[in-house]
Amino acid sequence: MTLSEELAWRGFINQYTFSDITDIDTESRTFYWGVDPSGPSMTIGHLAPAMMIRHLMNHGYKAILLVGGATGMIGDPDGKKQERDLLTLEQIEKNKAAIVEQYTRVFAGKDFEVVDNYDWFKDMGYLQFLREVGKKTSMTQLLDREFIKNRIGEGGDGISYAEFSYNLIQGYDFLHLYREKGATLQVAGADQWGNSVTGVQLIKRIEGGEAHVLTTPLIINKATGVKFGKSEGGAVWLDPTLTTPYRFYQFWLNVDDEFAKDLLPIYTLLDKETVTELIAEHDAAPYKRVLQRRLADEVTRLVHGEERLQSVLSTMKVLFEDGSLDELLEGGLEDLAAEIPVVDGNTTIVEALVAAGIVKGTGEARRLILGGGVKSNGQKVTDEAATAPSRTLIKVGKNKFVLVN
Repeated sequence: MTLSEELAWRGFINQYTFSDITDIDTESRTFYWGVDPSGPSMTIGHLAPAMMIRHLMNHGYKAILLVGGATGMIGDPDGKKQERDLLTLEQIEKNKAAIVEQYTRVFAGKDFEVVDNYDWFKDMGYLQFLREVGKKTSMTQLLDREFIKNRIGEGGDGISYAEFSYNLIQGYDFLHLYREKGATLQVAGADQWGNSVTGVQLIKRIEGGEAHVLTTPLIINKATGVKFGKSEGGAVWLDPTLTTPYRFYQFWLNVDDEFAKDLLPIYTLLDKETVTELIAEHDAAPYKRVLQRRLADEVTRLVHGEERLQSVLSTMKVLFEDGSLDELLEGGLEDLAAEIPVVDGNTTIVEALVAAGIVKGTGEARRLILGGGVKSNGQKVTDEAATAPSRTLIKVGKNKFVLVN
């Protein structure tokens, strides 16, 4: 399968500057992809273009992964209705380190180079930038962008000169990497099309060179029409301290059936034959949730590693198959503590249920016990006075839990 065929069946191809998408099959190129340190971590929204990059790498493309130390100081205004709050330099440095660490995990085993655009902007003078970039950029073109029209039009919140200039800064990134690293392709999400094309135009006007852009589409849940990437609790982060591996796994496990069919080719490295077989297996028995389980397994393994995946699976077994806490792998107890109520040890089952807010009072707790609706470490509780020492998992019904720590 050619690269263009691979990307097409997986659903990665959106906008591009090539005359024909099959042009990407003719030669291996050097490309770059950038992430600004505007947040403390990448999200699963970033993970979609990252997966496309994995396929480019597999087809011999050379990867440059940029972390936007300079652009992060300004903030990308595209798609934003209001001016961004500036991050402190300390926040930017911390966020940059987190992104670089995630590059290392997501692209483990692959060859790539990490660059920071602050390195080439820190010594550039304002007048030099205006002469080299400003004189080669059309104001008409910038003002014609839809989000600019919305920001400066009637009822808009306006836009600062700094955010207005963001487009030029990102465009210069492409020019610099073209000159210094031989990059002739920028990969980006659909929302970065305008910024990316500016780089193509600068390369043509200043260097007389040819460069291209390839963007991935925004991923939309067809059933809801909602942009993919967030849960009810907010963004789904790749950082395990912001979205625990257990919660990360559950997010993928809970996507609807039809959406899972779309997500499996995008967010996993499974080949077409395997995906087709999984979809057929799912359609024959949807209640088994084969697609969601495989999707959750593959993405969690990619982002958090095999050990954390197995830890998550052990935690699920303890919760939903009445396993023992002794079966938890490393990190499992922390996952539990982050997801369910925790009370101090050396108490009674009744007191633990009340303290955790599972019941309104001791009377309700006793009735649940007498009715056979409470388990302690997988065993049904029959004694109203039963104790709950440390490392006890109390289960009420099918999906209410208390951890006695």
